[in-house]
This record gives sequence, structure tokens and C-alpha cells, in this order.
Amino acid sequence: MGYRFSPTSLNLFLNCPRCFWLQFNRDIHRPKTFFPSLPGGMDLAIKDYYDRYRSQNELPPEIDGRVRGRLVGDQKLMDRWRNWKTGLKVSIVELDVTLFGALDDCLIDAGEYLPLDYKTRGFKPEKGNGMEPYYRNQLDCYALLLETEGFSAGPRGYLVYYYPISVYGQGTVKFGVETVEIEVDVGRARKTVERAAACLNGPEPAAHARCEYCGWQSRLVSEFD
Repeated sequence: MGYRFSPTSLNLFLNCPRCFWLQFNRDIHRPKTFFPSLPGGMDLAIKDYYDRYRSQNELPPEIDGRVRGRLVGDQKLMDRWRNWKTGLKVSIVELDVTLFGALDDCLIDAGEYLPLDYKTRGFKPEKGNGMEPYYRNQLDCYALLLETEGFSAGPRGYLVYYYPISVYGQGTVKFGVETVEIEVDVGRARKTVERAAACLNGPEPAAHARCEYCGWQSRLVSEFD
């Protein structure tokens, strides 16, 4: 059957190869944490907001002049790319791996496709906060998926952060917006997939020194053995 990777699962590999190996090979997962529904609701609202501008062949004003290109104009194509069941997918036969993902949105600039991802945060993002490598892998994967499906991927992608500033009457919330351009690399994504597949086909990696879950997993594994 092979392995199925998403950008999120590859982020787990980059964060801790041992946790990644245990999840795929032993079905031992990190404990699930409570996930608030507000980010999911915001994500749907932002998609609807961008779609209104897409129908007018315009960019939302808060990103106009901050990104290159225009929104992909084909709404049906964008709806397919956003759906985990029908989204972007590539099978890498020689690795026995399938990579899949769902885009928030996408720009097109001079015939090149640039992945765009919305992020909602509780506060203004700061440069050098350590999240860029995490999100870079995500955008790298989207670029690889686009390229493999025949859409020429550009050398960059975008993160658009929305964060609350103040609340007004009638429940109106004012959001600040930060746009971050990130260099993307299809080859880097391919290498990450190759390294992840090699990890799963090898012995259990050693506990990661900076992983807070490895100690918990070690105790759980010893109970199963």
C-alpha cells in the first residue's frame, strides 16, 4: 500500500524523526490536544472573502501590492485544490509514497503558480519566531504538488497572517494583516519526502533530545514490548 504523506506529517518528520517513525510504523501517535473551532471558522470565512475578490479578478486590498500576481481565476479548480479528498496528489512510485495536500489559495504570476496560505494568530507575528522553516516545508510541498500536476511552480509562496487588534460594536472585530514572502524549492520538498521514506524503512530513530514527547513514547513502547 505504501505511505501517504501530507505536509503536516512531513513537518512531524522534520520536528522529530522518532515520533514520525512511531506514528507510521507502530501506530503510536502524539497525544491529541484541544483544538479551538475559531481558526477553522476563520479559515472558511477568509476563503469566502477571497472568492468574492476572485470573481471580480481582483486581490483583497490588504494584500494588493504585497504579493506578486493575481488569484487563480478558476473557482472550480480552486475548490478542488482546497478539498482534502480531491486536492493535489502525487504518487512517487520508486519510493512507494503518495504526497497529498489541500491549498488555501494560489496566485499566478507570468504563468507560474505561487501557493498562498492563510494563518490566523492571536497576536502579530514577529520575524525570526522560528515558524518559517515549518511553513516553508508546507509551501515547498504545495509547489512540488503543483509542479507534478503540470502547473509550473514559481520560486516563492506567501503566508498571510490575520490577527485581532480590537473589537467594536455589533461584534465587529478589526484584524491586522501581515504578508510574508517565502522562498520555495521543489527539489527541497522532494528531498524531504525521500528522507522521510528512508526513515520509515530503517530502524527506529533515537529519541530526539529536544522532543518533549519522546520520553512519554518510550514508556508507552516499553509497555507494548
